[in-house]
Amino acid sequence: MGEVLVKIQPPDHPVHMPAPATFSAEVESEIDRHLAKYPVKRSAILPLMFIVQRERGYLDPPGVQYLANRLQLRVTDIWEVATFYSMIQTKPIGKYHIQVCKTLSCKLLGANKITKYCSDKLGIKVGETTADGRFSLSEVECLGSCGTAPMFQINFAYHENLTNEKVDQILNSLP
Repeated sequence: MGEVLVKIQPPDHPVHMPAPATFSAEVESEIDRHLAKYPVKRSAILPLMFIVQRERGYLDPPGVQYLANRLQLRVTDIWEVATFYSMIQTKPIGKYHIQVCKTLSCKLLGANKITKYCSDKLGIKVGETTADGRFSLSEVECLGSCGTAPMFQINFAYHENLTNEKVDQILNSLP
């Protein structure tokens, strides 16, 4: 009973960890202000992810390493949270991130048609970014706007009661 069934050995090759990201004194100060709000550092993980994402365009491996060091967590702890939330991006996205709600209310009221329309109009599939880096298209779970379905979010702005014409107006209005 006291036998060790599996002995875990360290890797026989070096593990490459990226150098942590660095930020300006102003951003570091902003991070310090967030950390001061939370008695447990881990609780600041989401606001700090948003800061890193804003500064770097997405949550990249150096940004993850920075957060792990700053919050005294494992890199896997950071990735677990980052990959759970659709608003945290772990790969580069376009300037305008179109996130179409795919939950039941939106689906029943035409979200699939809106997704297809956006895909055809932009010439990309869900999960892709236009060649000019302007638009990315995603489908996400409930955005909490069931009474005004179908809807999408572009960056953090909600657009509801969508039709193809309304999508055209919204996309054409973006600088």
